[in-house]
Amino acid sequence: MTKLTLRLTLSSFPIVTLALISADIVIFIHEASLGDSLHAFIQTYGLTPAKVFSFSSDIGFYERLYPFVSSMFIHGDWMHIIANVIFLYIFGCNVEVAMGHVKFLVFYLLCGIAAALFHVLTNLGSIIPMLGASGAISGVLGAYITYFPISEFKNPIRIFFFKNIPYIPAAAIIFLWLVIQFLSGIDKLDRPVDSGGVAFWAHVGGFVAGLILARFFHKNKYDFNQRSRRYYH
Repeated sequence: MTKLTLRLTLSSFPIVTLALISADIVIFIHEASLGDSLHAFIQTYGLTPAKVFSFSSDIGFYERLYPFVSSMFIHGDWMHIIANVIFLYIFGCNVEVAMGHVKFLVFYLLCGIAAALFHVLTNLGSIIPMLGASGAISGVLGAYITYFPISEFKNPIRIFFFKNIPYIPAAAIIFLWLVIQFLSGIDKLDRPVDSGGVAFWAHVGGFVAGLILARFFHKNKYDFNQRSRRYYH
């Protein structure tokens, strides 16, 4: 294998995406081993909006800030983490290749922080910790739809009225997902801030951040006129 071939292989291998997935899984396994200590772990590393703007001197500066990152790697249950790693793998690999490894990692973290901040601002006073990589992954979806607007997936459900649809546009899947998040967020506005549930507004905030940041993180100069290729998965 020549140096050029090796370099091309490494540049197209989604090492950061796989590393993020591995980190999520390892930390979740650690959570499962904590037993009665899990609650304290979540309270420490989950993002609690009430702590961020609290006037209490018992909460230090870093204690208010590091959960913006640490909360991305904590998940509440098996379904939560399984859904996240599937979406991250499907959409993250191509985005990482388009951005480059280092840029993708920075982009992912920035989207996660933006999503967390959006959650805090829409849930001021909540004492329930926010967990999960969903906000950061939402940013990845925003980048994906920016870079690959006409990408299509093979239809896995070839039954009933879906049987004559061989491919499903990725844009349709992402748009449907975004509409569900937005409507769910609207529905949650009149609920108590401590009712818990899914952090829908964090998902919306992460997606918007991804749309905005994506064009600045492409490893080449981003050109909207070069988006005519069709991709299949």
